[in-house]
Amino acid sequence: MNKKLSTIEVFAIILGAIIGWGAFMLPGSKFLKSAGIVNTFLGLLLGTICIIAIERSYHMMMQTSCEEGGEFSYVYTKLGKNHGFVVGWFLSLAYLTMIPLNASAFPLVINKIFNGVLEFGYLYTIAGYNVYIGEILVSFIIILLFMAINMKGIKETGRVQTYIIFLLIICVISVFYGMIKNVGVINISKNYILNYKFSIKEILQVFAITPFLFVGFDAIPQLATNLGFENKKASMLAIVSLFIGTLIYNLLNIATGLAYDPQQASSLDWALGSAVMNYIGKFGFLLLIIALGAAVSSGINGFMVCSSKLIAAMGRKGVLSYKFSEINKNGELGNSILFVSIISAILVMFGREVIIWIVDMSSLGASIAYFYVCLVTFMNQTKFSKKFISFLGICVSSLFIILLLSPFSPAKLSTESLIALISWSFIGIAFWYKHKEKETLIKKVQVH
Repeated sequence: MNKKLSTIEVFAIILGAIIGWGAFMLPGSKFLKSAGIVNTFLGLLLGTICIIAIERSYHMMMQTSCEEGGEFSYVYTKLGKNHGFVVGWFLSLAYLTMIPLNASAFPLVINKIFNGVLEFGYLYTIAGYNVYIGEILVSFIIILLFMAINMKGIKETGRVQTYIIFLLIICVISVFYGMIKNVGVINISKNYILNYKFSIKEILQVFAITPFLFVGFDAIPQLATNLGFENKKASMLAIVSLFIGTLIYNLLNIATGLAYDPQQASSLDWALGSAVMNYIGKFGFLLLIIALGAAVSSGINGFMVCSSKLIAAMGRKGVLSYKFSEINKNGELGNSILFVSIISAILVMFGREVIIWIVDMSSLGASIAYFYVCLVTFMNQTKFSKKFISFLGICVSSLFIILLLSPFSPAKLSTESLIALISWSFIGIAFWYKHKEKETLIKKVQVH
């Protein structure tokens, strides 16, 4: 069975993990009100450059370590089980939360199109968000669909992802062109350009969430055993995907800014959707819906691949149950894919607001993994230029962590996200000590 992915399939998986729900929703809910057009661009560009600095350490990592599990396997091998567990635990959080976040976007869009058609079967309210059976069922169906695709094999996953991504790119370009043609640049000049003020605070607010926005770039280490080409090309694919992802985020932010000032954009449920409907019409809105559907589908698909491979690697190393590393009749990680799907379905039931709190932590989880990769790379390099690059990666990932945790940072995590972070950390500690006790007991039994 051919399990090797082509260049275009790997590109689609990486870009699909980078572009998700946030690219379409953040212009109105965060970017325009927090940083406008220019400072959002600068924050995203700075974040992209810094992520590329980290990616170079990933490239060096893959020259010495090509195991599934990526960062986890690398740190586990070089620093031992304890550090490996920390990386795997927080990276799994970053990957896993992206699936329910994107899955819950489907009912959100359906409700906007059909006036709340899925708001039936009220269950409960969490953090001010009403949870309905209709919305949960749609999210479940989407998760099950991509679980079935992943169960069939990595080639099927790559093929589906390729179609989705090219559909996404075509629709985004079409919508942006339509907004420029029908709206012009008068509003955006008046609201964002002529009165522009350079602001470090605004730039940092966007910069700090780039680990969340671009976490998908590190899909390549998870796909190490499925690459049908050399690692050097894979590294270039990651860099190209990052720049294209940055371009798409900016195009959608500009498209929203063409229509609304920051106050107007932040007051709307979906500013980009309203802008397209008002200025392009139903056909433009249909293209936008197709693009959004493609984005969240590719996000679910990409992160299901990444998270299942990470969970399986943790099982293979004995950090989790070995059952997670077992393969099905198609040669895929059936138990791991099933586990990821079940956890994603459970998270959907907590409601979108709680998912967003947890997802906010994913920037920190990704930053911790970045820090470890750069640190281990720094420790294992002898050439000055490579040590310098990995040291730069250490500094960048440390900056991300500081910005997210410092109480004085303009981009600090919310109180709810911090509570979720502490809870996740305690769960990890409890799980780890229970696992260690089990290991000790098995060794005693083997001795006797």
